[in-house]
Amino acid sequence: QVQLVESGGGLVQSGGSLRLSCAATGNILNAYDMAWYRQAPGNQRGLVAVINSDSNPHYADSVKGRFTISRDNAKNTVALQMNNLKPEDTAVYYCQADIKTVGLRKSYWGQGTQVTVSA
Repeated sequence: QVQLVESGGGLVQSGGSLRLSCAATGNILNAYDMAWYRQAPGNQRGLVAVINSDSNPHYADSVKGRFTISRDNAKNTVALQMNNLKPEDTAVYYCQADIKTVGLRKSYWGQGTQVTVSA
């Protein structure tokens, strides 16, 4: 069984930085796209950034130039470096990955980590 475990959330002042990490564990044959989503209270969950297996990233317009997504294919990990954080970045951040196990490829989600940015 595959599990995604996130870490690195917390409380930070506006303009500060945080780094989120996510590790995929289990019987993993291949990890394809890996991504970070976020959901603020009352809002739908939305894509923050995604990175493919060739480490090509794509960002939501709201975080371009402030956030950087990266991955380590050997360790099946993905990270999100968040700089110049703003109060509107406050949300629960979720790691998501498309992973192939024995005979099956599917999407997996982490449990979420809270990021709170104070004004």
